[in-house]
Amino acid sequence: MGLTSKTTEYVMAALAALSVTLLIWFWPRLARQGLWQVLGRLAAVGVTQLTIIATFACALNSSYQFFGSWGELFGNVDTAPVGVTQAAGHNGDGTVTGVSVKGPLVQPAGEEQLSRVSGLPTGPAAVNGRVESVKVIGRRTGVIDPAFVYLPPQYFQKAYSRQRFPVIVALSGYPGSIFNLAQYLRVSQTAGQLQKSGQMQPTIMVMIRPTIAPPRDTECVNVPGGPQTETFLAKDLPDALKSTYRVGHDASSWGVLGYSSGGSCALQLTMRDPHVYTTAGALSPDYKVKDDPTTGNLFGSGLGRVNRINGHDLMWRLKHLPAPQVSVLVADSKHGEKGYPQTLAFIKAVKAPMRVVSILPDNGSHNFPTWTREMPATLKWMNQQLSFPQDVVPRHHRTPAHTIVRASGVAASRTATRHR
Repeated sequence: MGLTSKTTEYVMAALAALSVTLLIWFWPRLARQGLWQVLGRLAAVGVTQLTIIATFACALNSSYQFFGSWGELFGNVDTAPVGVTQAAGHNGDGTVTGVSVKGPLVQPAGEEQLSRVSGLPTGPAAVNGRVESVKVIGRRTGVIDPAFVYLPPQYFQKAYSRQRFPVIVALSGYPGSIFNLAQYLRVSQTAGQLQKSGQMQPTIMVMIRPTIAPPRDTECVNVPGGPQTETFLAKDLPDALKSTYRVGHDASSWGVLGYSSGGSCALQLTMRDPHVYTTAGALSPDYKVKDDPTTGNLFGSGLGRVNRINGHDLMWRLKHLPAPQVSVLVADSKHGEKGYPQTLAFIKAVKAPMRVVSILPDNGSHNFPTWTREMPATLKWMNQQLSFPQDVVPRHHRTPAHTIVRASGVAASRTATRHR
């Protein structure tokens, strides 16, 4: 009887109903005075509440797949590395008025969240790299979104002083935060280890949340008359990063990854905006954006609603629109995640010039232990798809220096000169 099976849900519901029935049946006897009767009442109420809570927890887990098995529930998690599988037969090669923004588009932010993240690089940046806490300001949307930016050691080395770097944008799920990306998904830590061991070229990692209008879940949609999430992630964010860091200007050096709804967003951005992102890594994604209680009405009304819905249905796009020239990785577990059949259907639907590979472990749930297990293979594959920028920064062109505050034991102020 699996943890996420319907049988388990029914058994737990039956136990809860039985507990309530027994409580009502025996309550007259337990209502008498005396020590044993008092203890009996406490035990009966406690058991009843416990079974009811367990029933709701079981139903919630079955819906969201936090734990896929009894072993995972009790900490028995498979940590063995996973590999990328090439998909057979697929080896083919709402505009918003501008907002007045004062100051740079990337500005220093507070260190409270960053100071609680373990395993971040310390010591000389030219040796170990650095993670900066910043806020990104959208010139078109007016959105202000927090972000962590990992800069590899080479970024600070003299030999690379005019070199641009590839970029991977990492997106959290809903209602996740950049802290989740840094602490639980271990984005910068994993990238740093892979780069240090020569398994990944020097790459800038940007950790940001797609939830730009919390608590509303806007997915990656430009909501008619509402938040313009796609514009922020496909236009404002790249422009802000290009104005501040030495990043590649061509789409071939830009990738985006995410988990859960962040993975869905990564696929949406790559397939809808291939002139911005050419590579995606999607861990446990959905392939269609739908309205639900957390999103509200994402697509507006009127004649354009159906077109907007179809535009965010990736299976519809693959069937009715030309395939973009992009590369994507999708990951889903055969047992423990409910999106596995949809992932297989997506892989089958992809056609050239689009390319797809997959990570399909036998077991895993919709949680961070599964995604961190998939991260090294995802980053290595994505990095192989990205081009290392060939253009260099002109000797005479530099952006103004600004201060980034880092917290490592004692908060320190550092001035870093950016090159454009």
